[in-house]
Amino acid sequence: MLLRWRDLLIESDPDIIIGYNIINFDLPYLYERADALKIGNKFQIWGRVRGSHTRMREAQFSSKAYGTHDYKDITIEGRVQFDLMTAIQRDHKLSSYSLNSVSAHFLGEQKEDVHHSAIADLQAGNEETRRRLAVYCLKDAYLPQRLFDKLMYLYNYVEMSRVTGVPLSYLLTRGQSIKVFSQLLRKARAKGFVIPNIKVLPRAGGPGGGAGRECEPVTGAPNGGDGVGYEGATVLEPKIGFYDLL
Repeated sequence: MLLRWRDLLIESDPDIIIGYNIINFDLPYLYERADALKIGNKFQIWGRVRGSHTRMREAQFSSKAYGTHDYKDITIEGRVQFDLMTAIQRDHKLSSYSLNSVSAHFLGEQKEDVHHSAIADLQAGNEETRRRLAVYCLKDAYLPQRLFDKLMYLYNYVEMSRVTGVPLSYLLTRGQSIKVFSQLLRKARAKGFVIPNIKVLPRAGGPGGGAGRECEPVTGAPNGGDGVGYEGATVLEPKIGFYDLL
């Protein structure tokens, strides 16, 4: 079944793979299941580069705007992975981000009510129970497609990618500053300038030998975050009292 799914993916040759929470569940599950069945070398060929295997690693996103969270970084050459859960969490403030709640909010529809623990029993049952399971699977795939169209994500993200000059995947896996920096690079290139990559080091003593210091970058933001924060100058203790400046 896994190998047939891979064949379907290669035959249909999509530009974008969409789904709901596919980055942290569906795609990693397929990847790890193939490893468990010892068919990883045959199965993990999802991209467009012949002979190139899909790769997965642990990653962490950190941004002042979106916070910090762990995710699976999956490399599929030639295909964009668009996780609607990530996009909706960034763009909308909702009380719950489950597919059921989000679909009810935007579409007025919900999934088939099937608990994951009942799936094996439904499959082993009769035609009616398997029909219910099939409807559950279809809605799990259909609702993300409806949300993708309803919220016009393809148009919005392609245009944002075009305007800011970053890959579409960066809009879901990186922070705000990469978009600003990309536009700075574009303008600098048009003007014939090069933006140097300078590491700013702390300087002992401020101007005039005072106790101040220059702003220094505070590094350590994990993969994909805004990357650099800044620590301000030292503030001296004030002389307490009344100042008569007249």
